[in-house]
Amino acid sequence: MAFDGANIWVTNSSDNTVSKLRASDGSNLGTFAVGVTPTYIAYDGANIWVANSNANTVSKLRASDGTTLGTFGVGALPFGVAFDGANIWVVNYNANTVSKLRASDGTTLGTFAVGVLPQGVVFDGANIWVTSAHDSAITELRASDGTSLGTFAVGTNPVDVAFDGANIWVSNYVANTVSKLRASDGTTLGTFAVGSNPTTLSFDGANIWVANQGDNTVSKLRASDGTSLGTFATGARPLGTAFDGANIWVANQADNTVSKL
Repeated sequence: MAFDGANIWVTNSSDNTVSKLRASDGSNLGTFAVGVTPTYIAYDGANIWVANSNANTVSKLRASDGTTLGTFGVGALPFGVAFDGANIWVVNYNANTVSKLRASDGTTLGTFAVGVLPQGVVFDGANIWVTSAHDSAITELRASDGTSLGTFAVGTNPVDVAFDGANIWVSNYVANTVSKLRASDGTTLGTFAVGSNPTTLSFDGANIWVANQGDNTVSKLRASDGTSLGTFATGARPLGTAFDGANIWVANQADNTVSKL
């Protein structure tokens, strides 16, 4: 899921489409074709970028009307997508790499090695962080040139990653925890229990929200210290999350719905 300032975008992996919902009331404003098996999604300030996992491409759609502006090749089985202010970063799960594309025209600016089975990606204002499920680790790359700045241990089978303005948060799918790392040096500041099989993460300005795929809930953790502030029911098999400035949206993979909290 992604928020464009007014609307929520949701990938429909089995339909090869994305849906655009008005955040104020959930009205469906359109459904737009993309590539095969769309998964992760990001907003660049004007356009929506979608990783088409089984097409080895990303689609660029104009957020205002859903028009496809381009489809660009990346590596094998793309998943995570992030915007760094000028470029789009795409995680290639089966290639153990990330691709850097210029957002203005989709030109590939580089392909960089990361860990084994990478999935989630986030930008911290200077660097790119990429989870590696096989390695139970996260890799930090300098966004300007892709240089590796370090690899840091997290929990078992990390999936997604979020940035809270100072720290990096990682969901550990098999460990049922999230890790908090200081972005400046990768030091682990804490590991916190959440629900079963945590997947995606979102930061709301004060708290971290975690989708727990295994028990149909989201956990809310205070970002300052990881204290649990509650666990809330969602639909079946929650997978995507997004924050719209006031509410948390959760994509429920098994029942083709989204929840708004």
